[in-house]
Amino acid sequence: MSVRRKTRVCLLALLVLGGALLWLGEESGLVIEARSTLVLELGGEYVEASQSPWISRVLGEGSPPFTGLLSLFALAERDSRLGTVVIVIRPLSIGWGKVGELREAIGRLETAGHRTVAYLEMATFSGSKEYFLASAAEEVFVVPAGSVPVLGLAAEYFFLGGLWEKLGVEFDVAKAGRYKSAVEAYTASEMSEPSLEMANSLLDATNDFFVSGIAQGRNMSVQEVRAAIDQGPILPVDLQTLGFVDGVEHLDILLDALGEAVVEHDEYATVTPEQVGIKPIARAALIYGSGAVVSGWGSRSPRGELVFAASRVAEALEQAADDPSIDAIILRIDSPGGSALAAEEIWRSIGIAQQAGKPIIASFSDLAASGGYYVAVAADEIVSNDATLTGSIGVFALRPVLAGGLAKLGVTTQSLTRGRYADFMVSSQPLSEGARMRMQAMVLQVYDLFVSRVAEGRGMELEAVDRVGQGRVWTGSQAYELGLVDFLGGLHMATDRVRVRLGLGADADVALVAFPPPRSLGEELGDALDVRLATMMQGRWPLPETLRGVESWLADLPTGGPLLVPPYLVEIH
Repeated sequence: MSVRRKTRVCLLALLVLGGALLWLGEESGLVIEARSTLVLELGGEYVEASQSPWISRVLGEGSPPFTGLLSLFALAERDSRLGTVVIVIRPLSIGWGKVGELREAIGRLETAGHRTVAYLEMATFSGSKEYFLASAAEEVFVVPAGSVPVLGLAAEYFFLGGLWEKLGVEFDVAKAGRYKSAVEAYTASEMSEPSLEMANSLLDATNDFFVSGIAQGRNMSVQEVRAAIDQGPILPVDLQTLGFVDGVEHLDILLDALGEAVVEHDEYATVTPEQVGIKPIARAALIYGSGAVVSGWGSRSPRGELVFAASRVAEALEQAADDPSIDAIILRIDSPGGSALAAEEIWRSIGIAQQAGKPIIASFSDLAASGGYYVAVAADEIVSNDATLTGSIGVFALRPVLAGGLAKLGVTTQSLTRGRYADFMVSSQPLSEGARMRMQAMVLQVYDLFVSRVAEGRGMELEAVDRVGQGRVWTGSQAYELGLVDFLGGLHMATDRVRVRLGLGADADVALVAFPPPRSLGEELGDALDVRLATMMQGRWPLPETLRGVESWLADLPTGGPLLVPPYLVEIH
């Protein structure tokens, strides 16, 4: 290690240690007056992972854990000292599954007797998702001079087939499933009919979820909401005229008008469960499965993205199963899938953990598709958010053929093989007919195994699984109707299912304990340095959001074998 790098490491270590001491020394004896107003601030990205909050704060990077945000809502729900909860909403980079879960959390605040006020503080070209979240509150306000266009929903798909054609690159493709059209993103220039059918179904289902949620929250009919959206409300005055918001005001004036003592978000983060009367009588291990499904032990890819690593999750499951203080396990999944082999490894590790007799509940976040769904079917029960993207029971394999591209660069190749199907290992030439058939046979074998795993886990006939499989992606609500999931809801519902499985009362408190335990300071610091250096070396391409997802997919998913990933990494705006 160079002197310069050693100095950098030491400096960062000192900063982290200093930040840790400051965090540990923060005032935790916060005095909250009766009928106080709590201000919760939402914005940016939230990840499904266990993070040490102080390291992200000190290093100025990283996204906060979504469960940490849900915990603040849960504390506020039980806190009798609070009268009003104001939710300040800024632009969000989360999926519809998490948004639905937050809406439910806002609803529980109201049920607990708190007044809920949403405050939209944003100026953007599209605010449909943020407004949808805000509409769950009793009252909605928007900042003057802000813009929160509620324009409906749109999904955009990019196809790279023309790019590869210009570069002279072709692909050998094998797939199992009529809707398993992931390869189209790389090899085609437009959607196939099955892809278009599926894409419209997903958009329709999400739009129904979107419109009906607004209608319920604003006490309007679905027809009134659709008509208002079609008028394209953009300015705050438009939103108020159409009945989408209750007022236009600055936040400080709104808080003054409430006339209550104000507790800020960061202050409330120091409140402990004990202070609001939460007394757990059971403990559930919370194990995260976020990112691409891969083999091995890593927690992040070389690009710094979270990964659903088979060996790491297996170890966490084993520890939780063996820990006498743990009564149940919740596997929280936010994954597009990945390696078929790694998915099978995780499926097996769940089966082994079940031998301890503890209930295992799979809880879906924004995405639990293909390999992400494969592992979940081993659990005792599956809980999915309404708008989670799930299913996609299908397999594909993609093998680039580089001869044309190399020729354009003036590169020629010559290959020698021994064995009838040895051309599998020659990337410059297309596969022979026999080798292509073997590639397809490999994919079909994995598909048959996938279907059998689902049939076994869900108590379905093989033919029934095949009918709802074929690579098709479903929303959580569609998957529920098809029998692919057991209950609709988020982490709160998953915890309810733990209570039922353990024979506890509906009001019994259950503590969620992250497994594996938080990593050491050295591991956290090393990861932060590696990710930072990788980011500095690679930079960021100035690409549209959807293409950045494709870039990440290409970089982080395993290659060289059958893949369990959905047709597209769908983002509905």
